[in-house]
Amino acid sequence: MIALALLALLLEAAFGYPQRLVDHIGHPVIWIGRLISAMDGAWNRAERGAAARRAAGVAALLVLVGVAGGGGALVQASLLAAPLGLLVLALLAGSLLAQRSLHDHVARVATALEQGGLEAGREAVSHIVGRDPLSLDEAGVARAAIESLAENFSDGVVAPAFWMAVAGLPGAAIYKAVNTADSMIGHRTPRHEAFGWASARCDDVLNLPASRLSGLAVVAAAALLPGMDARAAWRALRRDARRHRSPNAGWPEAAMAGALGLALAGPRHYAGVLVEDALMGDGRRDASAADIRAALRLYRAADALLIGVLVLIFLALQA
Repeated sequence: MIALALLALLLEAAFGYPQRLVDHIGHPVIWIGRLISAMDGAWNRAERGAAARRAAGVAALLVLVGVAGGGGALVQASLLAAPLGLLVLALLAGSLLAQRSLHDHVARVATALEQGGLEAGREAVSHIVGRDPLSLDEAGVARAAIESLAENFSDGVVAPAFWMAVAGLPGAAIYKAVNTADSMIGHRTPRHEAFGWASARCDDVLNLPASRLSGLAVVAAAALLPGMDARAAWRALRRDARRHRSPNAGWPEAAMAGALGLALAGPRHYAGVLVEDALMGDGRRDASAADIRAALRLYRAADALLIGVLVLIFLALQA
């Protein structure tokens, strides 16, 4: 399904997911989130023991995968049998990608810092990261935005495109459902450590190929852009990626840190709790709005490389 992934990337990059559709019918992530919330409320009861809650979490994951995969398969089969079905399918599949929205949300943080200062930057970054915005100074806001850009390039763009290319709309839908579950219930909190265990582990596995590919794409993009350091990106990726507390986020974060001459990650506050993490890269910590703009250039180049690789694969398959 290389053609579907390629067309979906192109259409989503050009048009995104219109706000009018969000207002009228919602978004696939919203629908998935409602199902997850319903199962969380019904099956993740405090009076149950950890083993029972873990089993319930496994059942919830199976339901989620069945609904997402089955629904995706039905939609794909019906559309591919219709005239212009691939185009319509690609429009729908594009809703599972986040190229445009990711770029726009991160760009808003840079604009907020440039025009409104620290308080505006904190408010803007609070929409894309889970850490405490009040604990961030201006450099912390900029680093948080860049880290979110790097991680979500893998989670929100490369991973759904990869699974779409491998297994069509059902593959991308299953990935998005699992990734949404991880973001909602895959936390090591008293409520979700047991119930969200299966979703978190499954998300780790599904993101393994995309995280490595996204890190390599960032390194390759750095080699093409003036002012970027591809050697430092490669060095940071090889040295630091596996030291990140996430098995996947370190790959694009380390590559982006090296390319920009920054040190990302490190200790961060979530819900008032200090979370220790290794540094990605060995550059400076005093990031700024200008660094966010540079990261966005790097992101656009890496995304263009992803599309270019899919074009080459598509042409090779036609030969």
